[in-house]
Amino acid sequence: MITREQILKIAKLGKLKLSEAEIENFTGQLGSILEFVEQLDKVDTNNIDPTCFMEPPHDPLRDDAEKPSLTQEEILQNGPSVKKGFFAIPKVIG
Repeated sequence: MITREQILKIAKLGKLKLSEAEIENFTGQLGSILEFVEQLDKVDTNNIDPTCFMEPPHDPLRDDAEKPSLTQEEILQNGPSVKKGFFAIPKVIG
């Protein structure tokens, strides 16, 4: 169980000002979290292989394949204004 003093120390480290109600609230909440972590610590995981990913072993996305790209001229055709081979935009900083 976490103590009031530990809550105050955490608040001081985080530069937090807590009211008495918040201190009591956080004491209960953090205590519950720590109790749950203790329960997880008691679970026997000796016969379970370690994993680092919970995703399927394959990538469901498309293959990374090289494809032809648009040319600079084709891209610049979509712009309202082009100068010296680049999109021209109005000046935003005077």
